[in-house]
Amino acid sequence: MRCDVVVVGAGPGGSMAAKTAAEKGLRVVLLEKRQEIGDPVRCAEGVSKARLSSMIKPDPKWIAAEVKGARLYAPDGSSIVMSEDKSGDEVGYVLERKIFDRALAMDAARAGAKVMVKTRALDLIRANGSVKGVRAMRYGEIIDIEADVVVGADGVESKVGRWAGIDTSLKPGDIEVCAQFLLYDKSIDDEYCEFFLGNELAPGGYVWSFPKGEKLANVGLGVIGSRSEPGAPVRLLRRFVERRMPEARIVEMVVGGVPVSGPIERTVADGVLLVGDAARQSDPITGGGILNAMEAGIMAGEVVADAVSSGDTGVEGLMAYEKRWRESIGKQIARHLDLKEFFIRLSDEDLNNLMHSIQSEDVSKMDLRGMLRVLIRLNPKMLWELRHLVM
Repeated sequence: MRCDVVVVGAGPGGSMAAKTAAEKGLRVVLLEKRQEIGDPVRCAEGVSKARLSSMIKPDPKWIAAEVKGARLYAPDGSSIVMSEDKSGDEVGYVLERKIFDRALAMDAARAGAKVMVKTRALDLIRANGSVKGVRAMRYGEIIDIEADVVVGADGVESKVGRWAGIDTSLKPGDIEVCAQFLLYDKSIDDEYCEFFLGNELAPGGYVWSFPKGEKLANVGLGVIGSRSEPGAPVRLLRRFVERRMPEARIVEMVVGGVPVSGPIERTVADGVLLVGDAARQSDPITGGGILNAMEAGIMAGEVVADAVSSGDTGVEGLMAYEKRWRESIGKQIARHLDLKEFFIRLSDEDLNNLMHSIQSEDVSKMDLRGMLRVLIRLNPKMLWELRHLVM
């Protein structure tokens, strides 16, 4: 089989890369190792309305709920409320990822990409020292898919990246270990996402609740890997649910890891580039990565089209992708990494004091940067080292 570009992984980043490249006239193959795209769901499914709408037209078929904003709780229960449009890239719509991911893959197929499910990439094909495609397993048979470029959208600790010589391994402190329940409970606030902070609740992380309508919600928890232990996320999440919503009915459970390490050293190699979690493009504070992956996927598709057209699919030909995403989403990822590294060191008393200090302020229309600016003004001694993030 011969094509111009093969994309490994049919998540949001991979599908957007495949769709964009196909729209540019390239012959595209999109591989997904599972037999069903979008299943299992491994995230809280929240996205910003405005940013999502800048890339695709929202479709009620894959929107589970719309929220008004976010409520943030300190360890002692004190809280603040932020409006939907200022709450970051994870608040606005709560998606049905099982439908959403398939819709993005269908868009790629409509644009001309060949979608192959239940097809697992095994290795890169090389010829004369250059990457020339992917060897894969499909229905028990090994197939070679020859291509000028391989896009690795294959998730955390990308194998495509590793095969290309990029170090994609993660240290325990670089990853949030997560557990999530889809549950029904009468106490679920259908209008607000909720975030609960505290070292006892979730060491180095937080608990989230993303409503999906009619008292259903994704309720999950992330623990920084360096402070976790086997089984800890599920145990802590069960304890949270038992204490806060003892009558809850759990209908689904997922576990997984989210990179919170900040940008990977490089995302381009000869004939290869990485997108989404494979490139560690998730937000170090929230762990959210859907929109960053989609935006990076669009950039990847455009750069690959130019590279194939010019006949330069080596590192130099693909380097425009590296520069573009680092100049845009990469800057926010770097800022949020500094924030994450600072905040995971705070005690519960510190978190309570910060929350108390800002409760007299009108934070409803502040974004994260604006809120940080106010927090630094109110708590200069504690937060002085973060002042460069608001200048």
